[in-house]
Amino acid sequence: MLVNQLFPEFQSVGRQHHSTEMALVKVKNYLLMNMDSGHVTLLVLMDLSAAFDVVDHSVLLLRLQSTFGIEGKALSWFQSSLKGRSQQISINVHSQRNLN
Repeated sequence: MLVNQLFPEFQSVGRQHHSTEMALVKVKNYLLMNMDSGHVTLLVLMDLSAAFDVVDHSVLLLRLQSTFGIEGKALSWFQSSLKGRSQQISINVHSQRNLN
């Protein structure tokens, strides 16, 4: 994807020598440069890591197929990314694990 220049300019994920730390440095630098120039900057952050945990996966997959026409490898990609997801919460020595 890098060879074909398909990554957005500021995307750090999946790029060599681009880390979360580097992305934060870039954002901080951008904010400070705007402050120095007297501009107002709005930063919106969204955490989508649990976005699909509240949706019935079989209903979502059916909707993707019937409404949006997603099928074949694309649908398989969604199925595999939703299957086998888990989360674990540990507090002191007690732990609870939820499998999806």
